[in-house]
Amino acid sequence: MKLPGHDAIARQAGEHLVTHRVVLPRKVVERPIRQVLKRLIMALVVLVATAMVVYADHDGYHDNADGAVDLLDAFYYATVTLSTTGYGDITPVSDGARLANIFVITPLRVLFLIILVGTTLEVLTERTREEWRLNRWRSTLRDHTVVIGFGTKGRSAIRTVCATGLKKEQVVVVDPSSKVIDAANAEGYAGVIGDATRSDVLKRAEVHRARQIIVAPQRDDTSVLVTLTARQLNRSAKIVAAVREEENVPLLKQSGADAVITSSGAAGRLLGLSVLSPAAGMVMEDLIQQGSGLDLVERPVVRAEVGRKPRETDDLVVSVIRGHRVLGYDDPSVGTLQLTDRLITIVRATPAIQVTPDTRPLPDE
Repeated sequence: MKLPGHDAIARQAGEHLVTHRVVLPRKVVERPIRQVLKRLIMALVVLVATAMVVYADHDGYHDNADGAVDLLDAFYYATVTLSTTGYGDITPVSDGARLANIFVITPLRVLFLIILVGTTLEVLTERTREEWRLNRWRSTLRDHTVVIGFGTKGRSAIRTVCATGLKKEQVVVVDPSSKVIDAANAEGYAGVIGDATRSDVLKRAEVHRARQIIVAPQRDDTSVLVTLTARQLNRSAKIVAAVREEENVPLLKQSGADAVITSSGAAGRLLGLSVLSPAAGMVMEDLIQQGSGLDLVERPVVRAEVGRKPRETDDLVVSVIRGHRVLGYDDPSVGTLQLTDRLITIVRATPAIQVTPDTRPLPDE
């Protein structure tokens, strides 16, 4: 047994931060310094435009100092006017100058203020915008896939599933590290920062409405706790978990996992196969890498195949799923194919072929 006691597990779970939040992928935006420079240039353009309007009709303005308005006075007047300071030492006296202030300079003043406070307004509205995005995301999220842990196992697993046609918008990653969630966001996945052993964190990932749950944390005891919590929140979802030690596989199945993969054992078997036959190892690696070369695909039996033997179909059939059993293609009990059967086949992966992953949990044999 590689798992710590219940008290140790509880202490470990309590040590994690209570705070957690949902992070959605964002579009690439400009750097803050570039945004500030752009706003500054726009403000200067408005200032120069205002000064040119004043200078073009400088005879219509009166300067209390010397009576005349030159180019410097025009820029001075534009500055104090746009900033709403308005000392009153330079004033429009002609009808044309006053009309220009009403229809030209006043709109420019409003535009100038909008440019200056635009960054502040954007910060003030960002929280509201983010809340709206989260509410809309929660209302539309259904039958999605939740990935617990976005390390090497979790990342490889979700890339494999997405290669079969699952949209990135239908994936939610849960991980306690904000840097890991940032990496998931960069790949287009929504993320929840927090400890996945806590039910409130899983609820933020909408686990209770998920179709598939991939449990791939770094520790086996964490996998057990996450699987228990996820199964309690969602009785119908397909849960696939990964563990390091084979002796912990029964614990995961008792916790509610539909399938358990031993990562170290699977890697060791692939290494052993590659030692015996490097070519066979390459073929196996190709089969488990979806979207290129040869792919393993599960699909239903079509009506045209009913009554045929597995070897009489167009695809290369490896196994037949019948009820609660997974039978080899050469198993005598298979006989001929039935409409309720499902086939595990090997197909050539092409961009035109996309098979939706099976959503039914495979019953225990």
